Amino acid sequence: MDNQKNNPIPNNTPNKKPNIPRFNLNWIFSIIGLMLLFLWFTGDKNLNTKEISYDEFQQYVQNGYISKVIGYDDNSVEAFIKPQHVKDVFQQDSAQVGRNPMVLTEAPSRESLGDFLQKEKDEAHFDGSISYEKKQNYLGVILWQILPIAFIIGFWIFISRRWTGGGGMGGGGIFNVGKSRAQLFEKGGNTTKVTFKDVAGLAGAKQEVEEIVEFLKEPQKYTDLGGKIPKGALLVGPPGTGKTLLAKAVAGEADVPFFSLAGSDFVEMFVGVGASRVRDLFRQAKEKAPCIVFIDEIDAVGRARAKAAAMGGNDERENTLNQLLTEMDGFGSNSGVIILAATNRVDVLDKALLRAGRFDRQIHVDLPDLNERKDIFGVHLRPIKIDDTVDVDLLARQTPGFSGADIANVCNEAALIAARHSKKFVGKQDFLEAIDRIVGGLEKKTKITTEEERRSIATHEAGHASISWLLEYANPLIKVTIVPRGRALGAAWYLPEERQLTTKEQMLDEMCATLGGRAAEELFLGRISTGAMNDLERVTKQAYSMIAYFGMSDKLPNLCYYSNDEYSFNRPYSEKTAELIDEEVKKMVNEQYERAKNILTEHKEGHQQLTQILIDREVIFAEDVEHIFGPRPWASRSEEIMAANQTSKEMKELAEKEAQKALQAEKEVKEQQSKALPDKKDPDEKEKDNSSPDKQ
Repeated sequence: MDNQKNNPIPNNTPNKKPNIPRFNLNWIFSIIGLMLLFLWFTGDKNLNTKEISYDEFQQYVQNGYISKVIGYDDNSVEAFIKPQHVKDVFQQDSAQVGRNPMVLTEAPSRESLGDFLQKEKDEAHFDGSISYEKKQNYLGVILWQILPIAFIIGFWIFISRRWTGGGGMGGGGIFNVGKSRAQLFEKGGNTTKVTFKDVAGLAGAKQEVEEIVEFLKEPQKYTDLGGKIPKGALLVGPPGTGKTLLAKAVAGEADVPFFSLAGSDFVEMFVGVGASRVRDLFRQAKEKAPCIVFIDEIDAVGRARAKAAAMGGNDERENTLNQLLTEMDGFGSNSGVIILAATNRVDVLDKALLRAGRFDRQIHVDLPDLNERKDIFGVHLRPIKIDDTVDVDLLARQTPGFSGADIANVCNEAALIAARHSKKFVGKQDFLEAIDRIVGGLEKKTKITTEEERRSIATHEAGHASISWLLEYANPLIKVTIVPRGRALGAAWYLPEERQLTTKEQMLDEMCATLGGRAAEELFLGRISTGAMNDLERVTKQAYSMIAYFGMSDKLPNLCYYSNDEYSFNRPYSEKTAELIDEEVKKMVNEQYERAKNILTEHKEGHQQLTQILIDREVIFAEDVEHIFGPRPWASRSEEIMAANQTSKEMKELAEKEAQKALQAEKEVKEQQSKALPDKKDPDEKEKDNSSPDKQ
């Protein structure tokens, strides 16, 4: 009875199918391993076997070493050695050689072998047995004939079962290549706990993706008004700006399942696999809705389709893209599945992928500006032990054009440098060295330079430093060194101005400061060198941009010859215009070169002092230049922004203090009024108090 209670299944139920072991690749690996082990153990014959010549064999027979001889039909001979003569043949004891030691040789023929052995037997040199057999190698037959055929048949059956989805393996194509390779982060998991607090900067991008979070949290709020949840958003920006991090923050804030994969995960050598993976991905997404599907580097699969096969079309990639376009259009309007994609090459994407209804919006994730870099430094400095010398404002100013990934690398490199010097804390100098190493490369103090070369390098770098300090729109100087770093023999660090608009005068000042090194060499050394090649390259490119693109030429005003077609072999201007552009470029560069020489001639003494300091100390800072030329009368744009931010911060703090004072004053007034209320009584109460003694 107890058994019946515990087992409510009736007896007439059909028996379950027996559990047949599933065939997988481990079986094949096990068989191969057993075969190798068998060959290993059967190979011990080599320890008690020795191949000899026929003459040596005859000598062993004459010496009486042989106990038995077996002759085969292929003229090969096996001769077994007597135990007492093993050491004479193998130079080892019988215990080391093993059982049944023998030698192998090849006789000229069976007849000659038989005649020789009969002769030695007659002479009493050989007293063993003689036999003739037909040689059969069963192991070889199995290994080289039967086993390969069996392996091919088994492998073909295995592939067929996988292809058809049989054998209890499930579908998905050969070796399940048609399955999506997306990594799923479930709702509530620790892996998705990245929020907007972990994303510093990117204020504009975060504002746009916050709407996506609201769509996922409260879709009813928008659908009640007739709105539709956007199908997808495309994150566009340079590498390292935080596109992937922003997508993870969206998933963490919305607390929904998050599918993450790369565009290259769709690409496969088998035809049709990419489209199959797209279908499987969107099938899983529909089951987990509401959710986010994030495709990183979507340009790997979303590249524009070729107009003709001769132009490099790829049928498999295009089929994958077509399936992706179909799936993104096949969603219901309120399915709750949002596609996020990231790329740094939006120009190569297919136009059909960018249209409304697929990727409804493009969110630009640009390089961080000055204030955003401060915030990013604040995030990456949290786990680092820093001292009071670290100036975040200076670090933010000194890293223009750095992405979030670059700033993270700077912080990590600074920590490594401090650890290398056995410091307890990471200081300002460690961060400056980290920036120098990332921008300029590693110092090469072992590179040998002569005194003449050092003076030439110092003169060159002092020329840059002097002119950049004396011109209004040139970038402010940080430090100059003549220690070789990377491929450069000397280097100068500045605080570049991150301007939203750049005037012609500003660009000319920068050009003049860049040419200051070559001008100093010609003026004070009487010769020029190859050290100015990088300077000349930058100046030439800048001059061509000013004249051909920005219309900053007197003879070619208000004209832009910029062409966006990178595959075009035709220039958007005539040969005559090209000659005119060349003349204008030459004129502009030469004018700034003469200007640089005039400035250096005027401040010759200051330049000579800077040169000598560089030769003596190898490094000079902005304080040294200020000591020679005096302070700069112009404030940099970064300093103005910092001052404005500080002023706005102080005003905000002052307004908050005033608001708190007003609230405190209002509170005090209310308290005073509440205290005064008990002292004020109604006239009726006064009459009652006056009449009470009469009644008594």
